[in-house]
This record gives sequence, C-alpha cells and structure tokens, in this order.
Amino acid sequence: MKKLIYILFIIPLVLINGQKIGKLANEKPHLNFPDNSIGFDIMIGEGGFGAGGFYRYELSNEITGFMDFSIYESKSEREIQRYNYWGYPLPIQGKKNRVFLLPLNFGIMYRLFYDDLTDNLRPFLNAGVGPTMIITTPAQEEFFNSFGKAKAHLGLGGYVGIGTNIGNNPNNLTGVSLRYYITQVLNGGIEQFEGDFKKSLQQVTLTINIGIMY
Repeated sequence: MKKLIYILFIIPLVLINGQKIGKLANEKPHLNFPDNSIGFDIMIGEGGFGAGGFYRYELSNEITGFMDFSIYESKSEREIQRYNYWGYPLPIQGKKNRVFLLPLNFGIMYRLFYDDLTDNLRPFLNAGVGPTMIITTPAQEEFFNSFGKAKAHLGLGGYVGIGTNIGNNPNNLTGVSLRYYITQVLNGGIEQFEGDFKKSLQQVTLTINIGIMY
C-alpha cells in the first residue's frame, strides 16, 4: 500500500516535467490518432494481480469516453499470509471468504497539458462508475475447489485515476495509470473474516494498458 501511495506522488511529478522528454507541442502540429482503441489491462494491487479489457472512443482532442471490465481479488488489511516449510501458503486464521471483484465501468478520460506536451507523452485524469459483481469462495478450502461453493453478490462502484499514454505510434496504445477503486456492497455485506461484514471495499491498483487504435 505504501509503495502504491509513493507512486501516486511520483506520477504527477513525472507528468509536470514531461516537457523535458521532447520538444514543446506547439513547435509542430499534433498527430491525428484514430478515434477507437481496444486492449487489455494488467493490474497490480494490494490483493495481487488482476486483469481486464477496455474500449475507448475519442470524443474530442481532450475528452475520451471508455468502457472497461476487470477482475481482481480484494484482500483485507488484516491478512498476513504465512507459508509452511515447503513454501505452500497456510490458511489465514479467521479468514472466512476470498473476495473477487468483477467491475464493469463506464467513464470519461480527460487529457492534460494538450497544448504544452508533445504527443509521445499524453497524461490524463480518468473516472468511471458502474455495477460490480462480487464473488466469494470459502477461504479454508483449496483455491480451485472452493469455486464449487462460490456465491455471487451485487455492488456499485467506480474509480478515479491519473496516468499517461506513451508513444506516438498511431496504431499501438501503451499506457500506465494509478487508480483508486471503491465498491459499495448492496443487500448486506461481505463476510471476509469471521463476524466482520464489510459493506465497502477499497483498493489502489497500478494498471498497465496495452492495446491497438483503429
């Protein structure tokens, strides 16, 4: 968590000093990137790794609409994973359920410093909101076998983020962003630990975007 917060402070400093990477944007016209882009996300968060996909449509030079879907595990700050002598993870005492989130978000991305930076560095702010499917599985059972007793819950959530797209190739899309997710559980709460029902789940993720523009 502390490392991700540190990155959150580093990214704006990189973006502010991005002009040093190349010439100022007003020295040559902007490139005409395709309106559509599609790709996948690699997510690194407090719960481990996650994955997802996205579709974006450029509404103007500075505003892009998007839809994305992802899956990742949410872990409690109480979790301390221990391993046996042979390196296998031991059951976490008191943990009742593993929690997996599958959010579908719709949102807006706003490009920063459009008139000040060249197109090889395109920083942005983004925010999305939408429904979230929450899957719980018994924590004390073997990982894959536990999905036979999985339960589904419904939530509503979203995220805010800051990041940048990198490179000026009009066909390939590469970017990185830091996102803060929050999900409100509907119809009760999620029992992650014995007797501890959570109605709100939060997570910070570092997300790498790889895709194509067309």
